[in-house]
Amino acid sequence: KKNVLRGLHYQNPQAQGKLVRVLAGEIYDVVVDVRRSSPRFKRWVGVRLSSANKLAIWVPAGFAHGFLVLSEHADVLYKTTDYYAPQHEHCIIWNDPELAIDWPLDGAPELSAKDLQGRALSDSQVFE
Repeated sequence: KKNVLRGLHYQNPQAQGKLVRVLAGEIYDVVVDVRRSSPRFKRWVGVRLSSANKLAIWVPAGFAHGFLVLSEHADVLYKTTDYYAPQHEHCIIWNDPELAIDWPLDGAPELSAKDLQGRALSDSQVFE
């Protein structure tokens, strides 16, 4: 539903690539490079995905992913390169000042219990 914010999630080890698209509604989708050896480490990109624009985004392994629901509701579809492994999941807090993601918020975000436990990137296990 509107203002639900998920992320920023990734698995390490057992990293997943994700293909993300929206079947109904609209989201703001964010991808963050969490590979310490990358020249783009800590950089992020955000894109609007919707059922109307029919765009999809590829989230490579080694990147964190999150999204914000912009419409009244949204159905988001993921295809992944590996299975979900909760024992390897990590969550960077959505509002980490080091990343300074410009979320197009319309009010306070609604976070899951898991996302409320997100950690700063500086305290997270990233990829080398």
